[in-house]
Amino acid sequence: MKRWLFIALVLFAAVPVLRAAQVGLIKIDGPIGPATANYVSRALDVAASQNDECLVIQLNTPGGLMGSMNDIISALYASHIPTVMYVAPEGAMAGSAGCYITLAADIAAMAPHTSIGAAHPVELGGGEDEETTNSIMMQKMGNMYAKVIQGIAEKRHRNASWAMSSVSDSAAITAEEALKTNVIDLIATDIPDLLQKINGRSVDGKVLKTAGATVVEIPMALSEEFFQLFWQPEVMMLLTLVAIYGIIAEISHPGAIFPGVAGALAIILLLYMSATLPLNAAGAALIVLAIALFVLDIFAPTHGVLTVGGIIAFFLGLLMLFNREPAGYHLPVTWVIAATLMTAAFFIFFVSKGIRAQFQPKRAGAETMIGQTVSARSRIDTAGGKVFIEGELWNAVSETPVEAGQPVEVTALEGLTLKVKPKTN
Repeated sequence: MKRWLFIALVLFAAVPVLRAAQVGLIKIDGPIGPATANYVSRALDVAASQNDECLVIQLNTPGGLMGSMNDIISALYASHIPTVMYVAPEGAMAGSAGCYITLAADIAAMAPHTSIGAAHPVELGGGEDEETTNSIMMQKMGNMYAKVIQGIAEKRHRNASWAMSSVSDSAAITAEEALKTNVIDLIATDIPDLLQKINGRSVDGKVLKTAGATVVEIPMALSEEFFQLFWQPEVMMLLTLVAIYGIIAEISHPGAIFPGVAGALAIILLLYMSATLPLNAAGAALIVLAIALFVLDIFAPTHGVLTVGGIIAFFLGLLMLFNREPAGYHLPVTWVIAATLMTAAFFIFFVSKGIRAQFQPKRAGAETMIGQTVSARSRIDTAGGKVFIEGELWNAVSETPVEAGQPVEVTALEGLTLKVKPKTN
């Protein structure tokens, strides 16, 4: 009995040792932004807490924001577990910021027929700079990030010469070329193939045991999914439209309240988002000009000339609004066209009627009697008199005496008494 108890204790103690190896997995498909950086950093902590052999990051991105890219690289360097960047599936790319991130991982892998490169940074600042100034700034950024990617490649013992050319010349290569030129470590057809090929590799003294390992995907948190969607040009464009429609609708239809509140919230969100995705000042100015032209055409007899000018200005403004954003953050032309047509219709059929209505004379209530011409029912002077108007007999006073039957014009209403004056032809 004691012998069997001893064997059971030995087997129980050996269970943790016999546990199958586990690998963490996250998937990045789309532009690199603040939510992506937070996702990678959190996933590294989760994978480390689970004692995973490594964290595999499946990547397919056209690029993204340099600030977020730098955050991801810092997280990869500080990781407590090995990191594997896997550009997949077939046809995927690690463009621009994705190139830096791929080279920064402990192990860089790609699926067949994928691509990497074109890592020259895109300038996000100033909208009114002259061409010469822009060229100088782009050259400075290019020189700086060429050294950044050189340092990354040298740290991971990869082809630093090609890495620099991906910045200076926007060079891009296929997975097969990347493997031949020591840009990546291996090509794998899928995740199981990847785990089989990295099995036995040593990373910072740790030998990976990934063959047949259990793959556990670490999903995005709800907040990360929200902000990943939030930092998109389409969302910013929609917020721009809500801000415009809301504020203008509140002005043209006072007292509605909801449009004004929605517009104010949209403006606040736009200001917050523009700190990460700066808007082109020239594009914003054209949109403001378009709104001014729409409103002016309501009062000016231009037969729609200003409205046509506003439509053109709005279209060009939206095209320019995000034209300095990196790849993946450009606004589709179809969205620009749809937004332009919708905005033109909004001003032509909604705002114009609302503004015109505010300048029309009142058509209900006692005030509608002002300006009307009626006949005096009795003599009217400063002491009083009577007029019959809108089916009712009213008290009336006049500075100039008026005899019964003479026409008078209503000039004002004081309480329940009308002020009138003789009507002259």
